[in-house]
Amino acid sequence: MIDALKEEGIVNKVGGRFKLSTLIQKRLAAINAGARPLVDFRSEDKMEIVVQEILQDKIYLNAAEEVRMTAASDDTAVGGPPELDLSSL
Repeated sequence: MIDALKEEGIVNKVGGRFKLSTLIQKRLAAINAGARPLVDFRSEDKMEIVVQEILQDKIYLNAAEEVRMTAASDDTAVGGPPELDLSSL
């Protein structure tokens, strides 16, 4: 299991366990659909990549429960397609 998920910090960062679960599920779906990771983290485990994106404040849920990406500080951080509709998930 990913150690960061055992800590309350990541739960509080996102706003609760339900929001954390929703964010992880939606971002995993985007990555599985071809979105590129927003962090430089060498791992084959996509779940670890998503957790790192959350911990590094790269993604969050907006008020409509949609995954949003923070503004990239450099051009190397590229996310998925901007018009990716995750509302049907």
